[in-house]
Amino acid sequence: MKVRSLLTLLLIASLLFLAACGNKEEEKESSASKDDKKEETYTVEHAMGKTEIKGTPEKVVILTNEGTEALLAMGVTPVGAVQSWTGDPWYDHIADDMKDVEVVGTESELNIEAIAKLQPDLIIGTKLRQEEQYNQLKEIAPTVMSETLKGNWKENFELYAKALNKEEKGKEVLAEYDQRIEDLKGKLGDKLNQEVSMVRFLAGDVRIYHKDSFSGVILDQLGFARPAEQDKDDFAEKGVTKERIPAMDGDVLFYFTYETGDGEANKLAEEWINDPLFKNLEAAKAGKVYEVSDAIWNTAGGVIAANEMLDDIEKFFLEQ
Repeated sequence: MKVRSLLTLLLIASLLFLAACGNKEEEKESSASKDDKKEETYTVEHAMGKTEIKGTPEKVVILTNEGTEALLAMGVTPVGAVQSWTGDPWYDHIADDMKDVEVVGTESELNIEAIAKLQPDLIIGTKLRQEEQYNQLKEIAPTVMSETLKGNWKENFELYAKALNKEEKGKEVLAEYDQRIEDLKGKLGDKLNQEVSMVRFLAGDVRIYHKDSFSGVILDQLGFARPAEQDKDDFAEKGVTKERIPAMDGDVLFYFTYETGDGEANKLAEEWINDPLFKNLEAAKAGKVYEVSDAIWNTAGGVIAANEMLDDIEKFFLEQ
């Protein structure tokens, strides 16, 4: 009996030893597989050429406002980002997700030293703003640049997804947005026949926005009618004078104000909104003039803002 028990114990011990060895081998293989995946390289073509990136980037610096939204939407929190055009330092609608992110200047004035200090493994920017700094940036880390910043944010979004090695996640984000557009179009129905006007106030400047602006693209995706004066495939009419107020008319008028803190833009908006010519607009007389967020409808320019603009459209056209 004692011999049999001893043999049984030895057998159990042997089996446990073999199992442990097997687990260690599996762990080694798994670890090696992860290392291989981490070290795989891919090449991204962009506005400044081709960039080879090793592994999936984990420490990303983003140098555009709309790019910041793209990263967040794909589940990537940047280690560094340019400051939002308005906000302290981030737009309200992304502030909670950006609490631990380092500011590395603005789109137009980068802090190269701050970027280098973060030791990123990927930098994403735009030729439009940062062409002159490209050579410095690529010495710090692989750098990918979009050609420009457009009303149609989707084009840059796809580039960012490639750079991040997250093309599948990027496709999911775009598919969700496209589905939302289709669903909202169905809900809006005949309301899409209403002509939607858009006006922006800045310190010293008034603009009427056309179809190739950020919000103009979204209105076009939904299928909204635009006033004849705004049904144009360009960005905006700048330097508008009060004689052009009739060109602002529509069934519904949305306006947004780029206020930087000195009160000048808000003051200008108030002056124009209370002008007799403005009050004589059909949209004004019908009580269909609405103020909306400049960050959401224009300045942020990314996928998160696009979805929040759709929230506004639902509120103004379906809930009121």
